[in-house]
Amino acid sequence: MLTRLLLLLAWTGGDSTPPALPSLVPQPVAVRWLPGPPFEAGAGVVVVLSDSTDTGLRRLGSLAAAILSQGTNAALPPGRTGPRPTLRLVLDSGATIHPEGYRLEAGANVLSVTGSPAGIFYGLQTLRQLLPPGGSGRVPSVRIEDAPRFPYRGMHLDVSRHLFPVAFIERYIDLLARYKLNTFHWHLTDDQGWRIEIKKYPRLTSVGAWRRETVRAKQLNPYEGDGEPYGGFYTQADIRRIVAYAKQRFVTVIPEIELPGHAVAALAAYPELACTPGPFAVWTTWGVTEDIYCPSERTFAFLEDVLTEVMDLFPSRYIHIGGDEVPKTRWKESPVAQEVIQREGLRDEAELQSYFVRRIEAFLIAHDRRLIGWDEILEGGLAPEATVMSWRGTAGGIEAAQQGHDVIMTPGSQLYFDHYQGPQETEPLAIGGFTPVERVYGFEPVPEALSDAEAHHVLGAQANVWTEYITSPEQVEYMAFPRMLALAEITWTPAERRDSADFLRRLPAQLEQLDRLGVNYRIPDVAGLEGDRLVLGDSVTVTLSSPIPRARVLYALDAGSEHAAGLYETPFQVGLGDSGVRVTARLVLPNARLGPVRSAWFRRATLQPPARVDRATLAPGLTYSYHEARLRRASQVPSFAPVRRGAATGVELTGEERPEQFGVRFSGYLLAPADGVYEFALATDDGGVLQIGGETVVDNDGPHGMLERRGSIALATGLHTFEVLYFQGGGDRGLELRVLRDGVWGPIPAEWLYRRR
Repeated sequence: MLTRLLLLLAWTGGDSTPPALPSLVPQPVAVRWLPGPPFEAGAGVVVVLSDSTDTGLRRLGSLAAAILSQGTNAALPPGRTGPRPTLRLVLDSGATIHPEGYRLEAGANVLSVTGSPAGIFYGLQTLRQLLPPGGSGRVPSVRIEDAPRFPYRGMHLDVSRHLFPVAFIERYIDLLARYKLNTFHWHLTDDQGWRIEIKKYPRLTSVGAWRRETVRAKQLNPYEGDGEPYGGFYTQADIRRIVAYAKQRFVTVIPEIELPGHAVAALAAYPELACTPGPFAVWTTWGVTEDIYCPSERTFAFLEDVLTEVMDLFPSRYIHIGGDEVPKTRWKESPVAQEVIQREGLRDEAELQSYFVRRIEAFLIAHDRRLIGWDEILEGGLAPEATVMSWRGTAGGIEAAQQGHDVIMTPGSQLYFDHYQGPQETEPLAIGGFTPVERVYGFEPVPEALSDAEAHHVLGAQANVWTEYITSPEQVEYMAFPRMLALAEITWTPAERRDSADFLRRLPAQLEQLDRLGVNYRIPDVAGLEGDRLVLGDSVTVTLSSPIPRARVLYALDAGSEHAAGLYETPFQVGLGDSGVRVTARLVLPNARLGPVRSAWFRRATLQPPARVDRATLAPGLTYSYHEARLRRASQVPSFAPVRRGAATGVELTGEERPEQFGVRFSGYLLAPADGVYEFALATDDGGVLQIGGETVVDNDGPHGMLERRGSIALATGLHTFEVLYFQGGGDRGLELRVLRDGVWGPIPAEWLYRRR
């Protein structure tokens, strides 16, 4: 609503009705509507360049002409008199406009886009969204001044686990550029395949690019393969083509060459690079292996040769070296590794990893490049000029920024697009987690823990598409969209301009554009079936709706109901009976595409009576107890002998817990201010359980990535025993509990929580 109000206040036209608000993504910095007739777009528009000798500007002129004619009337309205409408592209010296910013002004006969070449390109992407599909091709009189919040706005794609054609890589880059993302992080090597041609080492692709088969689904124990050989790679000609293609769209391609871990594909080709004799085979399963590069001079010579060819192919300032998930078992047992530790005066294998990374960084710096690595490169000491990509939450990014290093935020719990977008039982197989588009949009790249000076080290954010269970271009698109649109807005739009409700209002228009492009985006869920629901009464009114204006809702109920199935038109009432009723629904788009199936049980509930407790014996907040132990379920968190115990204002981690292998217990009382059904959402990484009055309300237990589950309970007015159990096994961590109040999800109010004095 704030965004809508700002745009309405900015409109200064004399007509009593402002123009329809544009559904622009990402939302610009400033939009001001102007009085006067619209600009008439179409094939008859004259494109004028401020410097007709500039090759790049001429290319942008061709793009502008294509945008004006695509999807609009091919000719100007019949009978038009006066000067022909003109689109001006004006190069800016950089004195007044941000290097990637632009100014777009549209009036009756002139539409101008001013900025650097990149800025003009982004202005044309905004123009593309301002033009109505099909229709008159009219752009209302408007002035837009815009620039990105962050210099790094990235999308990643893993091609090691599954390979994708060159044409799709170009399409992926096109889609990034359309939404003003400027970096493509290309994950080219891993245990499951080496995907880049290195001429000095041909076995990297003749051997390392091929695996004998792929693990079937998630069958790891016992292992079961699909029996199908899999592989392929990009030639150096392919890569040069893709890099040039991206450059024309102002997208930088950053290659990732994994080291010192995730190296089995390279070791299969050249086993002498390992600390053990091998032989090695390109991995057919997922996960982490103990076989990594040995820190020998032979290995460093090999990697320098590889990176020399990589730098010749990729002009990007940054080279990504991975650096994540490096088991030290082989180094602990290797005479070569131990000799390096002694020779260099290192304390342990963690410092040996730092030494390894520092040597590679020195080589890159000598060639005027800079190193990026995942946040594990902090272990043992960070290389002097390295940039950290923080994926295990934001803690690594905070630590690096506080040390004066640049940071790119890419936390798994919010920006891993290989996670599920809906209930696992109705979604394509994914690696785990739960990251709907709303969760992506809610991520703030600059943590509150950073000072203003430290915050300047946050270059931006990136979302990652890992492809263990993503096997086709269509599935990549399904996992990336519409979440990529949320990423585009959180990296471009100023924080104070972001508005989740307004973003969701603008999203349908963008989905229509994706429809026209043939993008296989995930269709949003039917609204009204967000989870099972308890009802105080014998019947329930079922209210469903479509978040896409022209989509219809198909629904079905349990057999025997008078509303068994059909096309939803208006809310209807249905009796609950003894076992309740299940409602199932999905969207159908005008092009007949079907959305995901959603269902919810509606059950009759009785109010749980309050606990018998003297409120005078209670204090505000909860009791927090912290336990250090190897746990596999939250239900294993002990109720005795904590390492630490104290008071907490709410359900959240303190930040003082160790990185892995711990559990916490929050206990006390929840005050229900009125009789009613209370709905909760518990998101955890790893597992968690919410219990109220001794009843399990949300069971989100077991080892997994960030995953949200919901549950509800009917409570009578008063105090009820309350407990949240959480455990952290390994990797990322996260704990968030929310309650639904007046249709809005938020933290449990502090005045609802009490503990024993």
